[in-house]
Parts: sequence; structure tokens; C-alpha cells
Amino acid sequence: MVIDVPEVVWTPDPTTARASSLAKFARFVRERRGVAVEELDYASLHAWSVRDPDAFWSAAVEFLGVRFHSRPTGTLASATMPGTRWFPGSTLNYAEHALTEGPGRGEDDLAVAFIREDGFERLLTYGELRDLVGRVRAGLVRLGVGPGDRVVAMLPNCIEALAAFLAVASLGATWSSCSPDFGTRAVHDRFAQLEPSVFLAVDGYRYGGKAFDVRERVRTLQQQIPTLTATVLVPYLDADAQLDGASSWAELTAEPSPLEYHAVPFDHPLWVLYSSGTTGLPKGIVHGHGGIVVEHLKTLRFHHDLRPGERFFWFTTTGWMMWNLLVSGLLTGSTVVLYDGNPGHPDLGTLWRVAEKYGVAYFGVSAPYVHACLKSGLRPSDEFDLSTVRALGSTGAPLSPEGFHWVTEAVGKHVQVCSMSGGTDVCTAFLESAPTVPVWLGELSCAALGASVAAYDLAGVEVVDEVGELVVTKPMPSMPVSFWNDPDGSRLRTAYFEDYPGVWRHGDWVRRTPRGSYVIYGRSDSTLKRGGVRMGTAEFYAVVEGHEQVLDSLVIDSTRYGATTDGELVCFLVLASGVTLADVEPQLRRALRTELSPRHVPDRFVVVEAIPHTLNGKKCEVPVKRILAGVDPDQAVSRDALQNPESLAAFIEMAAR
Repeated sequence: MVIDVPEVVWTPDPTTARASSLAKFARFVRERRGVAVEELDYASLHAWSVRDPDAFWSAAVEFLGVRFHSRPTGTLASATMPGTRWFPGSTLNYAEHALTEGPGRGEDDLAVAFIREDGFERLLTYGELRDLVGRVRAGLVRLGVGPGDRVVAMLPNCIEALAAFLAVASLGATWSSCSPDFGTRAVHDRFAQLEPSVFLAVDGYRYGGKAFDVRERVRTLQQQIPTLTATVLVPYLDADAQLDGASSWAELTAEPSPLEYHAVPFDHPLWVLYSSGTTGLPKGIVHGHGGIVVEHLKTLRFHHDLRPGERFFWFTTTGWMMWNLLVSGLLTGSTVVLYDGNPGHPDLGTLWRVAEKYGVAYFGVSAPYVHACLKSGLRPSDEFDLSTVRALGSTGAPLSPEGFHWVTEAVGKHVQVCSMSGGTDVCTAFLESAPTVPVWLGELSCAALGASVAAYDLAGVEVVDEVGELVVTKPMPSMPVSFWNDPDGSRLRTAYFEDYPGVWRHGDWVRRTPRGSYVIYGRSDSTLKRGGVRMGTAEFYAVVEGHEQVLDSLVIDSTRYGATTDGELVCFLVLASGVTLADVEPQLRRALRTELSPRHVPDRFVVVEAIPHTLNGKKCEVPVKRILAGVDPDQAVSRDALQNPESLAAFIEMAAR
């Protein structure tokens, strides 16, 4: 495949590039470590970072000022994937890196700005945030929370969520969160498997100009999670909100207490995020304190060039890994800007008003949001002063070439388009931007430092300028410590290392260009990824097939290669005798909306005679998706591997139409 070189839409200013942390790091490793790299030669710096990960990560933690309590005895005790052991013997604490005084983290420096869609705003200095975290910490200790305990939270992107997370981390306990718009089943399936002791929840939330009371959902979850010893209600809609069997946020935070940080081993569980395969409960992805501290400092300092006092914004909820990356802005001494609500309410100018008012430097959104602004004809630079915005981050879906053009033309020619791609699995990006690398139209500028990214063909051979499976051939510190309840590691190996032993397969289609840039073409597996939120099909089926009128089902996300927005979500149904689609569709839509999320309601339901299953009973999601995308059926699936090969006929006919 030979593809013309696209135009360059942003070029680094040499003076600004030389002042970046990335360039300073290049000088550091040249002068202190004897590595032959120039300050603006990203390609040689990246090549060294993946050629010698031991030396790179050792230099990175020194340059980035990682605070070890017990010093490590080395960098990589084992580089085998899975099972990599980073910085053996070391202890540290994430919260200490976020809250200890330093550049940008003085007592009166602004730590967080919170804005809600109804206009409510709240600002906290680092001093005030430290005080609040200390109070939450003391309250959790009174509730019996200690190292290794799990605290779960159904909270919006608000100051209380941030303070609670930092308090949990300071204790060496483990955090996990969901957005309050998640349905009861989706929350239960995530939280119950952790056997948490404390549950933090709001009384309700606001979205699109409406208020949603979730206390009944909280009551149900209290009953369904037997390990809970305490529930804390955070008043969000109503300052006087109460709930039987729950204490109040005011009680939790009543007593001031000095901050302390429990030193934990490098791999000690910091939080549990969730991803899903095609069977079973959502996989609980465990990340360690050390891996997240090191990876997020590297990403935010080197790639985003975040500096003390800069304003860092990303539109996200607490159910998306971008929340975890956003709050890590505190590690750099930045001010994190939290927004809760509908980004299109009352209009698409809402987030741009936030950027103007708070002087945002790094403005992060999803690609679908950029495309929505483009389609609406919005030109933010004509309405708002965006002179402080130096970079626009985009993730959640591929950003189209038209989206790149729109940013430079409607937001500002000075704005670096930072399209990035990674995942919940590593809570960071494999593919990034950098302050020393140009931006080519429609492309992700580079692989991240320390990320050995390649495209593999079906035979496992690396290809350049051809679409292949995105793989990572060397370990990264924020790869999962483990999956929850996976003592022998078998589920983790199956998720990432089954296709290419010793090599991480991520599940995205990617093309690496000869320039070292990348193009992402979407998911290569059956996971549903809607609006940046990933959800496994097993959760979907649990809701749909919970209705007795539905005998079997198959859900397909029809997003195609290179798509710039979510494709059609189609649910195929096998119905009980005498039942029609009109009988069940309304209740299925209601159930999916309330038990999963509005994002996961199909665009279309289609009745079929049978769903294809493999010989061991697995639904054939990927083969059907490939058939519907136009792949020859005999290439998409081996009929001999199916229980009911005749069931393919309906899907082949649909593809032909």
C-alpha cells in the first residue's frame, strides 16, 4: 500500500519545542546517560526508549522526580509479558505525588475548577484540596478503611469524587468508580466482584437540563452488595438529601486531619477499571500505584507538555479512563478543570466557554464532539477568546481529516491537534502527539515514549503502511498488574497474549506510516465502544436475554474501517413463538437505557431465525461483523466450527443487500 504524504497542519515552533519537558529530557539523557539523541529528534529518542526500556524508564523516573520511600533495587526484574516486574523493592504512594507541595502546588495555587451544566461553580486551591482530602481520609479511617480495602463510588466528575479518590489512594486502599448514569446492573456487575466495604454515591445528577434522582438505584445496590459496611450519600441535587442506611458526606468530612501517605509496593492496586470481552462479567483491570505514577507523569509531562499552573481540561465522566488521566494533571502541578453535564447543553459552545473563562491550555474532548461542532458550523474562535488553548486533545474514536482541518481553521492555527489512542487496559495512550513532532492531517503523530507499537498481519509479521493488528512488543509500566479474581492470570493472558505469545494484542486496526505516525481504523474485536465508553457484549446480552420473549440475541457494532463516528449498533433477536418485534422492542429499549446506558441502545433490532454459535457455544460476533462488512463468508468463519452453519444465511443475505 503506497499512500501519499498528507499535509502538515501544525509544525512545532523551535523555541517553544526546545523549552518543552520532552526536549529537556532528551538533553538530560544525552548529558547524564550518554545517549546519542538530539533535543528535537523524537525518532531517535523513541527508538532508544523501546530498544533499551530498562535504561529509558530508569532515566524517566529520575528526571520526573518520582518519590520512592524505599528505593528500587533495579528497573526491570523481568521483561517477560505477561508477568513483567517493574522497580522491584520500591514503595511509593500516588496521592503523595498529587498533593505534596511543589511547583504549581503551593498552598494558594489553584488545584481544581469545577463547573456543572446548571452554572454551579467551585474552585479549590491546593491547600483547600489537601484539607478536604485529609478530612475524607479521616472519615474513611473511622469507617474502618485500610490498605487493600475497596472503596467504590457512583459519582459524577466533581470535586467530591477527586477528593475521595485521593483519600482512598493515600490509605493504600483501592478505588473504583462508575458514572451515575450507569444502570443498576452495569454498576452491580462492576462493583460486586470487588467485595467493597464502602460505597460513595450521589443522590442524583443533572444532564441536558434535567435532574435524575438515583437514590432508588443506590438502595438496590446496597441490598445487592453484601460486603458493604457503610454507604455515604453525597448531596448533589439537594443539599438536604438523605437515604436510609447511609451516612452523609458532611459526617464523613467533619473532622480535619493531617495528610499522611501509606507507602505501598510499586504494584499495589491503586484502582480497578473495567473492560469486557465477550463472555462473563466485566473484567476488573487492576493498575498499580507505581505504574500509573510513572506512566502518567511521562504522558502528561513529555507528550502533553503540562506545566505547573497550566489549566488542563478533558470532557469525561468517572466511568471513562480519561477521568483517571485528567485528575493525574495534579501530578504535574497543573490545575485540573472538571465539567459535569451535557457538552451540548444548552448548545455546543458550552465547553468552549469553559476554555475561555478558565484559560485552558490543554483542551481535551472526544472525536465525536469535534465532529459535532464541525457539522453544526460552529467556529469557536469567532465567539470566544481561545488564545490560551495551545493544544486540543482528541480520543474515543478516530478523528477525521475534516476534523483536523476544522480544529486549525475554527479553533486556531496555533493549536496543536493531539489525536491519541490507547485504552482502559493501560489507562494511557500508546499513540500520541509530542511538542517536537509535526501533526500530519488525519494521523496520530507518533508512538508514545516507551511504547513499542507495531502493526501485525494475520501471520504475525510486522507491516508498514498496511493495516494490521495493533500490538505492543515491549512491556509498559501501566499494563495491568492483574485482572480482579484471576489468580492464575489465565484471563489476562487470554485477553492480550493469546494470538501472539509474549506480545500484547490490543484489538485495534492500525497503520504505521514510514514517518513514524499512525492511523487508527477502529476496533478489531467485538467489544462495543460507543462514545468512548467500552462495554462488553456479555453485559448487553444479560439485559436483552433477561426477557423471556427473547430466546437468543447477537449485537454488532457496524463501525467500519476509517469511520469518523460510531457506526450503527444492530441487535439481532431470536424471538419466542408467537412474539413479534413490536411486542418486545419498547421494553428492550427501556431496559438497555436504564440498566446499561443510553449509548448502548441499538439503532435497530432485526428478527432472525437463529444466531450462529461455535461448537463450544460461543456467539459468532466477529465473524458476523466481518460478513456484514463485506468479507467473503468463507474467509470470515469456518462453517465446520459452527453448531448451526445454516444460521449464517440471513446475515449473508443482508450483506448482499
